[in-house]
Amino acid sequence: MNRYFIGVDLGATSGRVILATLSDGNIALEVLHRFPNRLLQIGGKYYWNIYALYEEILHGLTLAGQRRIPVTSVGIDTWGVDMACVAADGTLAGLPRAYRDPYTNDAPEAFFRKVPRREVYRRTGIQIMNFNSLYQLCAARREGMSALENAESVLFMPDALSYLLTGEKVCEYTILSTSQFMDPRTREIDGGLLREAGVDAALFPRVVLPGERVGLLCEEVARQTGLGRVPVVAVAGHDTGSAVAAVPAENGRFAYLSSGTWSLMGIEVPEPIITDDSYAMNFTNEGGVDGTVRFLKNITGMWLLEQCRAAWSREGKEYPYEQIMHMTEGAAPSPAVIDPDAPEFAAPTDMPAAIRTWCAAHGYPVPADDAALMRLIFDSLAAKYAEVLGRLRSLAPFEIECLHVIGGGAQNDLLNRMTADACGIPVVAGPAEATALGNIMVQARAAGVVGSLSEMRQYIRRSIETKTYEPKK
Repeated sequence: MNRYFIGVDLGATSGRVILATLSDGNIALEVLHRFPNRLLQIGGKYYWNIYALYEEILHGLTLAGQRRIPVTSVGIDTWGVDMACVAADGTLAGLPRAYRDPYTNDAPEAFFRKVPRREVYRRTGIQIMNFNSLYQLCAARREGMSALENAESVLFMPDALSYLLTGEKVCEYTILSTSQFMDPRTREIDGGLLREAGVDAALFPRVVLPGERVGLLCEEVARQTGLGRVPVVAVAGHDTGSAVAAVPAENGRFAYLSSGTWSLMGIEVPEPIITDDSYAMNFTNEGGVDGTVRFLKNITGMWLLEQCRAAWSREGKEYPYEQIMHMTEGAAPSPAVIDPDAPEFAAPTDMPAAIRTWCAAHGYPVPADDAALMRLIFDSLAAKYAEVLGRLRSLAPFEIECLHVIGGGAQNDLLNRMTADACGIPVVAGPAEATALGNIMVQARAAGVVGSLSEMRQYIRRSIETKTYEPKK
């Protein structure tokens, strides 16, 4: 018998409503609705239009309802850290502030005057980033944000959207783990840190783990979409948490690389790794399925190439990806590599010029043409992945036997080959749709289709094709 699940996957620039059909041990995905997610800039402040997202989700659910599909459940994943405030009458108290808003730029340093930086890392295991939820709350209190002043509850983005669908409030573990006010050992909110930020921990509802039911679609939504009172299940609400749940690993001795515009490389462990070395290397501990911990590091990914393509396009030079791969493979290996995470590459107006300037400033050969610059980017990314993997190996409680590449980068044949050679271990590429698959499989487990994280991954292995890249000897 076929089982049907709907996964809502929201990124910072776009969203999708995806229908999954599980049949005979296999998964088929169909995108019911794809839509943009645009920042709103109002009065110099940046917001998410949560009402527009809600409408788009309803449209996707309605498309399923029109087809009379017997949906088992719905699950939502989004990006991390951002929050919505709910007033005492149950309405949203304004639009959620977006992590790109510069109001948090100096918030961490102000907070460290109350609690030292190293102490914050010791208590949370989360790398210091100015837009972490803890510093957003500090900045909101400092400016007297009316939404927070009038809030009865504060919900992270996937939980806020689930609330709009069901009327039920929860705080999902994996999305909470990105906040920098969760104790990763107890998986509970650190009320002491919140008090220093001027916020009461009671604003946040009960913590739930992936697979727990949030509630049923409220009567209005059930009627409008035609789905009926379908359950909404808390999946790994943080999109990377859902993606890592879909790693088709056969055992736990792996590292993963969630690869796209930005990359995240890490391992999955049962307990957080919080040491002087992890602090010095700026590794972070985020929540995963089954209470696991994703010990990882953020790395710049294909951002460099995408920004170069944009600059070249302004000059009238259009390079489709197939041509880029051909030009890169035909170019000579780079005599030196750049640091993709250098601050000069964070948001330059002209990325090719920024890369050439960086090379000249560091005494490196400047790429002679576009092909050489493409090759430099690929060589540098592979080298960076190898560097971070080396640091992971020094901290991991097990031997890392292979690297699983998931997300859009799983389809980048050339970079995967170069990464395998640089890292010296097999690279297993796929699935590209890891986030959606992880979202769906958590729902499938809640419905009793599978019984464990290992079985979820086994199910995914049967359903997708992966490609293995062996390193050159």
